Amino acid sequence: MSKSRSQPLTRPNNRPNNRPITQPLKQPSQQRSKVTVQAILEAAIHIFDEYGYAAGTTSRIASRAGVSIGSLYQYFPNKDSILTALAEQHLAEGLALSMRLLETLRTTTQALEPVLHDIVGHMIALHEHNPGLHRLLYEEGLLPAQLRQTAKQAEQFLIEEVARCLSLRADVAAVADRQMQAYFVVHAIEHFTHRLVIDQAPVEFQLRGKSELVGMLQRYLQA
Repeated sequence: MSKSRSQPLTRPNNRPNNRPITQPLKQPSQQRSKVTVQAILEAAIHIFDEYGYAAGTTSRIASRAGVSIGSLYQYFPNKDSILTALAEQHLAEGLALSMRLLETLRTTTQALEPVLHDIVGHMIALHEHNPGLHRLLYEEGLLPAQLRQTAKQAEQFLIEEVARCLSLRADVAAVADRQMQAYFVVHAIEHFTHRLVIDQAPVEFQLRGKSELVGMLQRYLQA
């Protein structure tokens, strides 16, 4: 539910170069342009996953996307800007999903256990959507520097919202420090759903892992 991760692995030879990461040159306004940009972004995910960031050239990305290199450069001056766009999209999708799940946690009359099952399941699905991108940004430490503060702010916002939602539920134990309780819930869900996907666990192991995580959270929140 947050975007904070376990300590990323440092891969200096596979990082974006030290120049400032530039933003896309222009925002697509026509539907055709939006389709082109999305094709470039999706192609970049596959190229970076297949070749690594260092060898994931704009030429390879353009070829996989089925566009000319000139068309790619109309929107992205370099692969750093493509990575930035991918990271922004990933963070926005994660935050939007988290807000929907928080609303469910706040308003549903369901018992806590099925609500937690739903939250954990959705977070696993989010990580499974683009595991290559997820690994690139967090395992290889390539989340652009200018977005790390954005991610940190989103994380703190989610912790505060989780604390507020938990305080409204009668089936969650009262505690002296609700913020700390929310902190552990947010990070436990994020860390373990991340690991279940990135470690490419077998389906049976992933299902058992999901149940273990839900049980752990339920015991923690209702102790």
